[in-house]
Amino acid sequence: MTCTFSVGRRKLLARLSLPLLLTAVPALAKDEFHLYNWNNYIAPETIKRFEESCQCDVVQSYYSSNDELLAKIAAGAKGYDMYVPTSNAVDALIKGKKLAPLDHSKLPNLKNIDPRYLNPYFDPGNKYSVPYAMSTTIIGYNDVKMKELGLPTDTWAVIFEPKYLEKVKGRVTVLDDENELFGAALKYLGYSVNDTDEKHWKAAQAVINKAKPYWAAFNASSYIKELTVGNIWLVHGYSNDIFQANLDAQAAKRPFHIVQGMPKEGAVLAVDNMVIPKDAQRPDLALKFMNFVLEGKNSSELTNLIGSGNPNLEAVKYIKPEILRNPAIFPDKEVAAKLEQLRDLTAAQRRLRSRMWTEIKAGH
Repeated sequence: MTCTFSVGRRKLLARLSLPLLLTAVPALAKDEFHLYNWNNYIAPETIKRFEESCQCDVVQSYYSSNDELLAKIAAGAKGYDMYVPTSNAVDALIKGKKLAPLDHSKLPNLKNIDPRYLNPYFDPGNKYSVPYAMSTTIIGYNDVKMKELGLPTDTWAVIFEPKYLEKVKGRVTVLDDENELFGAALKYLGYSVNDTDEKHWKAAQAVINKAKPYWAAFNASSYIKELTVGNIWLVHGYSNDIFQANLDAQAAKRPFHIVQGMPKEGAVLAVDNMVIPKDAQRPDLALKFMNFVLEGKNSSELTNLIGSGNPNLEAVKYIKPEILRNPAIFPDKEVAAKLEQLRDLTAAQRRLRSRMWTEIKAGH
């Protein structure tokens, strides 16, 4: 096919071509991958290397709870290529038909995941989700203060029993998360975190109400800082947050350590998963990112940064030995047997739990 430009048209194009080229190059936007994640839940160096490998920009947005993520999606939020929800939230998203099925041929590194964490009850065959990282919801404490006061650090009793709490009144926080706090109270009472007997829920509610006057706050965000500076001595919190609080305390040369305490009654295990929303603009980049994060070294960087548990067997060789030895991060079989993942509730159960939570927060 030939083009027949007039001489005048050719001259005009020649005059225009240079400035057009000069202005067009910076106008070419890089590909963007939009990641909706928990705050501080991926190592900056991992992001940088992925951006270099895919020639794209990673744009991160953050949420502080699964409820916040689910509420935002329910309200119609769009523009994300990946979420990293906990298993019970993945269950809800699958039931709500919000996720795109995964092309496993693009995920050869899926073989690195410990088989114990594959094929979960809510997603047989991992059609929609891939395990990312883990944490436990446990006790965190100021070792100097707890030793001074002679308080136990291996039982939920220290969070719920007034005879212990009166020694630390106003120096304790619990997570502002109804499922996590009910889970801890149910474990303390000897029940499963997934017990749905209304009588047992009421018993858990009573335990929470009895302890509440001694707590400083329901806090899921600033408690890391409060522990670090020594304002708070005892928390119900996430293992990786407690790990971070200790790193910060040591960096600031505080005269104490923030220690992770695993309750003997058992605790909640959270497995967070990478999923792709059905309306993702760049599912291709999401799959590339998934496979990239599943590489052993890349996966290990998150554990070394924040002390998260890790379902990736290939990552173990790159994880710091002191983290691998930490039973709150890598529990032994005896401890692991007492850990449970929260399951999604029915709509009726969610309404009841929500009503009970409102009563707790309102002080009834």
